[in-house]
Amino acid sequence: MASLAEDLISLIGAARVSSTPEDLVTHSTDKWFASHPPEVVVHAESAEDVSKVLKYANEHKIPVTPQGSRVGYVGGAVPLRGGIALSLARMNKIVEINIADGVAIVEPGVITGDLQAAVRELGWFYPPDPASLKECSLGGNVATNAGGPRCLKYGVTRHYVLGLEAVLADGSIVKAGGRCHKNKTGFDLVGLMVGSEGLLGVVTQATLRLIPHPPMRAMLSAGFATFAEAANAVQRILNAGFLPSALEIADKFTLKAAREYLGESVTPLGDAHLLVEIDGQDESVKGELVTLAKLVRELGCVSLEEALGEEACERFWKLRREFSYSLRNTGLIKLNEDIVVPRSRLVDLVEFAEGLQAECGFPIASFGHAGDGNIHVNIMVLSMDDPVLRERAEAALDQLFRKVIAWDGAITGEHGVGIAKNRWFPEALSAEALDMHSRLKKALDPNGILNPGKFVA
Repeated sequence: MASLAEDLISLIGAARVSSTPEDLVTHSTDKWFASHPPEVVVHAESAEDVSKVLKYANEHKIPVTPQGSRVGYVGGAVPLRGGIALSLARMNKIVEINIADGVAIVEPGVITGDLQAAVRELGWFYPPDPASLKECSLGGNVATNAGGPRCLKYGVTRHYVLGLEAVLADGSIVKAGGRCHKNKTGFDLVGLMVGSEGLLGVVTQATLRLIPHPPMRAMLSAGFATFAEAANAVQRILNAGFLPSALEIADKFTLKAAREYLGESVTPLGDAHLLVEIDGQDESVKGELVTLAKLVRELGCVSLEEALGEEACERFWKLRREFSYSLRNTGLIKLNEDIVVPRSRLVDLVEFAEGLQAECGFPIASFGHAGDGNIHVNIMVLSMDDPVLRERAEAALDQLFRKVIAWDGAITGEHGVGIAKNRWFPEALSAEALDMHSRLKKALDPNGILNPGKFVA
């Protein structure tokens, strides 16, 4: 649509508007397998750019799909209805780091790992740590309320967003919250926007809470003969009074893929892996590590390695962060479902996954955040283009999500709903909660231009 591109160029300039075939293809998808090209890509460089584009789009009822780094797993950044792909990647400045106030002010295109590194140099800490932290953007983290392994102790993205600047569908620029660490002034508009997946507004700046970086870290990497033994260790560690910064678990298929991708020498023995991280002051961490290692040995692990200090711990984390890449290395499509179950259901979940694997004929790999019950269940499919395989995969997903809902679990812990989980969304919430979602969407986006085709119309 040349006229759409020309109108946008007249609004914000030719350097920020593109309709080249390469750009349209690039901005048609994220890391999920679905794609749909936009008609135009806008590379916004300021809140004013976003405001002008949304005001125009709202007046002409043109779909707008906000995009960050496009590394999401649920198709949330796919422009299902065409229109405008609104990229925020160029808005990538760390505006301010203020240690006295304990805040960082960032634009949405800042890469999460870059902010972590910048504040770490000052002895401070931004804890949310998605596995994709080297490539995901903070705007995307805010949009999905991203988590990561450290959620057990430190919480998710929402716990660190003190203030936001967001542009609404009509082009209004709204500022909510601020730089105070406590603020109960009016409704929680910040909380409303965090996790809204671009359906209610476009975040153009975030004020994030920072905390002092713990001076010492330590880790245990334990192999267990069975997943049930590793899951039992999770409960025993917590019952013993430990609150690890991370408690990660992995199953047999995940470890097999890691051994093939990384080699036997860097993966633990056994058919289940437990990764435990603690942090704090030097002497207390050293003492806790001794006690924790003794407990894990008593629980029957078949292998145990210890790490003390930043560099040693990062070697353990490298293995954990390579799990997704190890699974991709199998050549199969990884349907990565970030479901959450009550922690007491961990063994039930993996037993259910093993039964589902036998029934559907697809390998299933389960790993993730055992401390908060957020396990990534990956159904490994040869192709989603083959109608027969796709139908079998969809049937397996139906069984998985309905079981999770029956257990009072959640269909997503950190990736979001997007397209991938759209069909289970009505089952996951009550009728009244669904109605409330619809009312909020209609109030803030009456013409339905923001990220249309996703879980709230």
